[in-house]
Amino acid sequence: MPEWRYRGRTVTAEEIDFIRRLITDHPTASRRRLSEKLCEAWQWKQANGAPRDMVCRGLLLMLDRAGQIELPGIRFQPPNPLARRERPQAMLIDTTPLNDALADIRPVSLQQVRKTADEPLFNSLMEQHPARL
Repeated sequence: MPEWRYRGRTVTAEEIDFIRRLITDHPTASRRRLSEKLCEAWQWKQANGAPRDMVCRGLLLMLDRAGQIELPGIRFQPPNPLARRERPQAMLIDTTPLNDALADIRPVSLQQVRKTADEPLFNSLMEQHPARL
């Protein structure tokens, strides 16, 4: 069985077996609770002393997706406000093409519009004219 690496940590076959036993020993535990228990067992902490919970959950998810362990199903999915946000109202602007060289229309300036009166215009334009890569 190969060793796995995640965020600077090498996970051995023995550690994967430990994770499997942890899941088996706590059949009603959520993914979050399993992550907390694993951090506690491994003494896996951040520099500030807090458990490396999110990193641990990422490791567990990677092992689950690779078929090395089987995590319990997702129980709670926090709402995503961006997925359900109201679409901005279309703004009418002059769309006449500029055929001049950039040097002829200078100066051009950029400014942040977040939390300003121009933010709705920016959001509307981004909605109407999505970036094409």
